[in-house]
Amino acid sequence: MRRRRIPLVLASALIALCVSPTVAQAAPAVRVGAVAEDSIVIAIRAEAGGALRRFYAARGYRPLWVSGGKAGPAADRLIGFLATAELDGLKPYDVDGLRAAIAAARGGDAQPAARAELALSAAFARYVRDQRGARAARMTYADKRLKPKKPGVETVLRAAAFPKSFDDYVAGMDWMSDQYVRLRKLTAAARKQGASGEEMARLRRNLDRARLLPGPWTRHVVVDASSGRLWYYEAGRQVGTMRVVVGAAETQTPMLAGTLQWAILNPYWNVPDYLVRKSIAAKVLAGRTLDSLHMEALSDWGANPRRIEPGQIDWRAVAAGKEEVRLRELPGGANSMGKVKFLFPNRDGIYLHDTPVRDLLKKDDRHFSNGCIRLEDADALGKWLLQKPLGAASKEPEQAVALPVQVPVYLTYITAAATDRGVAFRDDVYGRDGRG
Repeated sequence: MRRRRIPLVLASALIALCVSPTVAQAAPAVRVGAVAEDSIVIAIRAEAGGALRRFYAARGYRPLWVSGGKAGPAADRLIGFLATAELDGLKPYDVDGLRAAIAAARGGDAQPAARAELALSAAFARYVRDQRGARAARMTYADKRLKPKKPGVETVLRAAAFPKSFDDYVAGMDWMSDQYVRLRKLTAAARKQGASGEEMARLRRNLDRARLLPGPWTRHVVVDASSGRLWYYEAGRQVGTMRVVVGAAETQTPMLAGTLQWAILNPYWNVPDYLVRKSIAAKVLAGRTLDSLHMEALSDWGANPRRIEPGQIDWRAVAAGKEEVRLRELPGGANSMGKVKFLFPNRDGIYLHDTPVRDLLKKDDRHFSNGCIRLEDADALGKWLLQKPLGAASKEPEQAVALPVQVPVYLTYITAAATDRGVAFRDDVYGRDGRG
C-alpha cells in the first residue's frame, strides 16, 4: 500500500491542502557525502526569502530534497511530473533550469546545494498550486468551505514535509485524489496508444472533475455517479469502498460537495411529489390502502404537520396533478431508507442512505435512484462516520445522532476506466462528457 496511517486529528487538518500541520517533519543533522548537512542549513538560511524562508525557518532550515549535495528520488519524480505537465492541462515548466541546478549541487559546495533545494521547493509549490486550480468542471458547494483554493507555498510544503516518507508522498502524487492520479496515468497511456482527439477531450474533462477532489490525507467520502461506487479516506489511504445506487438519467445525482453532519436512525421516507402523483395515487385508486403501503398523509412539510385521514384526500385530483399531498413511509424493514440515512445540508435534498432493495446493487449499471445514494453497506460506513457500531437505542422514529467529526462528501462523475486493452469509457448516462 502506498498510503500511510497518521492520527485522525492530524489527518483531518490536511483538507484539500488548505490547512496543514504547524510543525514540519524534523530529522537530526547528519553528514553524508561531500556536503555536510549543517553547511546546507547555513546556506539555506542565507539564500531563502519570502514564503520559502518562513517554511524552512519552521523546520530549522533543514533540506527537504537534497542530502549530501545530491537530490533524492523525489526530485526525479517531480521533474518527471513537470516534464509531462501537458497531461495536467498545464503550461511547460523550466525543467532544464531545475536539472542544471541539481547538477551544480553535485560539485560539493553548500551554496549550489541550497539553491537546488530552494528551486525544487519553489517548482513543487507552483506545480501543486497549478494542479489544484479549477478549470471548466463545475461543482455545487453546499458547504462553501470545501471550495478548492490555490494553496500557498508554505501550505504546500508543510503538507508535503509531514508524511513519514517524503519520497513516497511525491511518487504517489498524494496531494491529489486517487481518482486524479489514476486518470493522469490513463491519459498518458491513451496518448501513447494514439487515442483520438475525442477520447483525449473526454479524458481531460474527467481529469477536470477529479481535480476538484481532495487528496487521501483528508478524511472524506467520494461518490462516483458514473461507476456507482463510493470510497472513504483518511490518514493517507482508502479505508473502505462499496457499491451504491445513484440517480437515473431523468433524476441525476448532481456534482455536489457538502459536509456530513447527522445520522438519522429509523428514518421516515418523504415520498417525492412526482411518485405520489404517478405511483401512490394510482395504487390507492386501484384499492390499496396507505396502511398497507406503510405510509401516512400529512398536512404540510412543516416541522409539526398534522396527520390527514386518507379518506379526506381527493386521490383522482392528486393523480391528475391538480392537488398535492405530503406522504411519508413509516420506519421499518421495508422502508426505502432502510435503517439509517446520513445527512449533509444541501438544496437538492440529496443524502446517503441504507436500502432494503438489494438486487439493484448487484447490477453493473446502478442508475436507478431519484438522485440520492443508496448504500451497499450502511453499517460499515456508519461505523466509520460515528466511530462506533451503528444501532438505534429504541424503535423511536427519526433518531438524530450528530457525527463526532463532520466529514466532507464529494459527489462526482468519472466515466473513464482502465481495461486490459487500455482506456475505456462507461456510458455517459448523464450526458456530461460533452460539456465538462
